[in-house]
Amino acid sequence: MTQTEILTAVERDVPPIVETCIQEIRHIATLPAVAHKLTCLMNDGNATANDINKTIATDPAICVRILKVVNSSFYGLTKQIATTDRAVQLLGFNAVKNIAIAASLHKILRTANTVPSFNIGDLWIHSVAVATGARALAGKAGLALPDEAFLAGLIHDIGIMIEVQARPQKFAEITEILFCAPGLTFRQAEERVLGATHESFGAVLCRKWNFPMQFVHVAGFHHEPMQLPESDCVLPAIVHVADILASHTGLGYSRTVETDTIDQQILNVLGLREDDIEAIAEMLPDAIRETEQLFCI
Repeated sequence: MTQTEILTAVERDVPPIVETCIQEIRHIATLPAVAHKLTCLMNDGNATANDINKTIATDPAICVRILKVVNSSFYGLTKQIATTDRAVQLLGFNAVKNIAIAASLHKILRTANTVPSFNIGDLWIHSVAVATGARALAGKAGLALPDEAFLAGLIHDIGIMIEVQARPQKFAEITEILFCAPGLTFRQAEERVLGATHESFGAVLCRKWNFPMQFVHVAGFHHEPMQLPESDCVLPAIVHVADILASHTGLGYSRTVETDTIDQQILNVLGLREDDIEAIAEMLPDAIRETEQLFCI
């Protein structure tokens, strides 16, 4: 598929329920103001570090979270950073932007309603676990996108949030079906009840948030990344592998994960070996717990 074909699939070949649900919960489906402005600045070639800092400064809670993260072992800096403008200078715009968006996403999920059979907090913990694994995988693969991979891991299951908010009774039905039929995949249950999957919901939501196309790819293809052209499948493939590794830890809600094995073709695309995966799997539980302290409070 070309970029145009992928975009067409996201915007046109989408079940009507997806657009309907996103329209119904516009108050949730709108990215918080600071994150939205940062996303716009990301696409503005003339944006300066001062523009970024001014935007972040409008939300004190996000400023505090950024400073907490950059001064933690997450980045391993030797000197304490006291201001967000210094964080931008040292870490770069992308790193600071991703931390701010992560804080915004957590804020959205904290205000989201849940259904009796489902704890949305467990979904966030799983997302943090996938984000942590994706960041480690990107580093191990020598790819220059660890911060991008972290954000991709956080948003990969964001479509579930739409389902929970817009169709709570239907979502409860999905969880009941999965409880009674352990062999059924999450996407199969979604198709049976809603006629759409969280991948469709997530991809359309990322488009509405004006996220870069690689995040649309992650939301829409993280279960089957090899459906994408090789030039576009790397980030979704990283998240796919991280999704599997996160499920092995038993942390958070991982019923969405469809396999416990990693396809060799995907490892080849990422340039990773089995021993690379084993090394990351070994360190992942401790790394996830550390990241939880930063992003789950």
